[in-house]
Amino acid sequence: MELILLQKVTNLGALGDRVNVKPGYGRNYLVPQGKAVPATAANIAEFEQRRADYEAKAKAQLDGAEGRKARIEGQEVTIAANASTEGKLFGSVGPREIAEAFTAAGFEINKSEVVMGEGPIRKTGEFDVLIHLHADVETTVKVHVVPEA
Repeated sequence: MELILLQKVTNLGALGDRVNVKPGYGRNYLVPQGKAVPATAANIAEFEQRRADYEAKAKAQLDGAEGRKARIEGQEVTIAANASTEGKLFGSVGPREIAEAFTAAGFEINKSEVVMGEGPIRKTGEFDVLIHLHADVETTVKVHVVPEA
């Protein structure tokens, strides 16, 4: 399935690129999310007419993500979790809990922006967590997991 990207997509392409993807990925994710349109003659012509608008929108999104990165970078948050005396958690701390803790601290982060490549946190301690704000903007924050009193 051939598509025209309306914004930069990680590991796929940049704004305006014509890419071939599997039909399910294009039909179920890229097109409904507004990240791409089918590469028909009419859509190609419309894209070329509105290219400046799309580039301005992409620049605004990038600038917004850079601003958020400057505010979030180097921040720390402490999460209290139910844990055993050895430091093993009863349950885990995942992206939702991390996003909620940062939002409560005044830093707006969505759970979809929290990247935990090794899975959820299952023990107490200090952890570095990757925050993916934009296709080109990532930062690392510290999460301290402590046992509940």
